[in-house]
Amino acid sequence: MSTDKLKLPNYGGQALIEGVLMRGTKFLAAAFRDPAGEIHIQTEKLQGLYTSKIAKWPFFRGLVIMWDAIGLGTKYLTISANYQTGEDEKIEGPALFGTLLFSFALAIGLFFLAPAGVAALFQKWLSITPFLTNMIEGLIRLVLVIGYIWGVGKMADIRRVFTYHGAEHKTINAFEAGAELTPEVVSKFSLQHPRCGTGFILILVIFSVILFTIIGPLPNVAIRLVSRVVLLPVLIMVAYEYMRFVANHLDNSFIRVLAIPGMAMQKLTTNEPDLKVLEVAIAAFKKMYELENPVKNEE
Repeated sequence: MSTDKLKLPNYGGQALIEGVLMRGTKFLAAAFRDPAGEIHIQTEKLQGLYTSKIAKWPFFRGLVIMWDAIGLGTKYLTISANYQTGEDEKIEGPALFGTLLFSFALAIGLFFLAPAGVAALFQKWLSITPFLTNMIEGLIRLVLVIGYIWGVGKMADIRRVFTYHGAEHKTINAFEAGAELTPEVVSKFSLQHPRCGTGFILILVIFSVILFTIIGPLPNVAIRLVSRVVLLPVLIMVAYEYMRFVANHLDNSFIRVLAIPGMAMQKLTTNEPDLKVLEVAIAAFKKMYELENPVKNEE
């Protein structure tokens, strides 16, 4: 399996419940291990926004890819749970859209509005400068994000998902290195990857401090809170392009230094997988790659 046509960040993935989703440019494949030990694979042709021209435009592609990736991720998390319970619950259409909106609202409230509100109170009570207020807001946001990830990572079920996250990273790292995709070979590769969503979250937090500091003081708390919501798409777009740039220029020693914080953050969300877990990630990747390169695989 060659990496000739790999164009970062086309190949990515997501950990599921006892499974892994691998996403290409035209197809995705998700592999799950059921309670009996069998591996099942589901595939889907990517359509809509994910394959639109907008998804290729700089900056705008960050919004499109994030929205669609979360949508697909939510859908396949439900499917992976069904394999473990034997139920057939579906989440699509209005139900999927509603779930995504609720999740976004909760995340924005907890990680963006709450820190902004608390920092505004500090500014009022302590009469500190807008610059220091923004620093405090960013610190609160960073502590909340890291604390949340660390906390959920202590749950047994989430630790297991993080093990599949590690398998996803190792598989993609092995592929990009041109290595043979077998569990024994893939196990030797790194748990960290420069295009990981965990690293993206850290970049988003850091860029929020920079952007909100540049904006400077605002007339009141209400405008401050509204600005955090309105400017979130801008942060996502810039953070995505930054992550993409860093991932594609790791041959530069300075860029490798810039990648260190995001790579370190991933230690919270990746665990070392065993060979059986790696089998699932490899099965998903091979199927996705086969669908993405049908002519090549027929030769």
